Amino acid sequence: MDFDLYAVREGALRFIVIVLSLSMHEWGHAVVADKLGDDTPRSQGRVTMFPLAHIDWIGTILMPLLGAMGFFGSFAMIGWAKPVYTNPSNFRRGQFDQALVTIAGPGVNFALALLATLGMVVAVRMQSGAVVDFFQLVVGVNVGLMVFNLLPIPPLDGSKFLMYWFGMSEEMYSRLATFGSFVLLLLINIPAFRQFLTVLFRAALIPFNALLVILT
Repeated sequence: MDFDLYAVREGALRFIVIVLSLSMHEWGHAVVADKLGDDTPRSQGRVTMFPLAHIDWIGTILMPLLGAMGFFGSFAMIGWAKPVYTNPSNFRRGQFDQALVTIAGPGVNFALALLATLGMVVAVRMQSGAVVDFFQLVVGVNVGLMVFNLLPIPPLDGSKFLMYWFGMSEEMYSRLATFGSFVLLLLINIPAFRQFLTVLFRAALIPFNALLVILT
């Protein structure tokens, strides 16, 4: 039986980056909610960058680990972290503050991708190929998380704007979110939808690639 150490190393590295990026995404939701007056995430110990506070052992560990090992083959699976719960009645500006909390998760992924791009600039100038590859991985994972989470499909972050902008009740949204994960799992295994995601991902990468070119 062949044992590809390079593949194992790359899979482990990707797994670590995914876990940390998912955790930082949820930290973004928690810290913004806390700053806007809702102490619910703090009472649940979520206003921290420590990954264990945000890890869901199935969605954050098992699924990404199996995926990194190629366990699912061509079948795409979804990873997730422990969701951050908020109390909307604690927000002074109602749905405006809720929207800020919602966008904070993808916003953190954007910031991480931006920082990794700047790190890549330094690595390119130092001619450190291994470091360039690492930062490229961080950019790819975080841009992917940002794009995916902004899709308007419950329970993803982008879908919550259906409530904020179109007056959807929380009860109706919860009903949709109940089935949303199954819908997502089905969609990401449809070739046409995966091609659509690839187009969105490549489009979202354009500003980061442009920044890299400009600065190097």
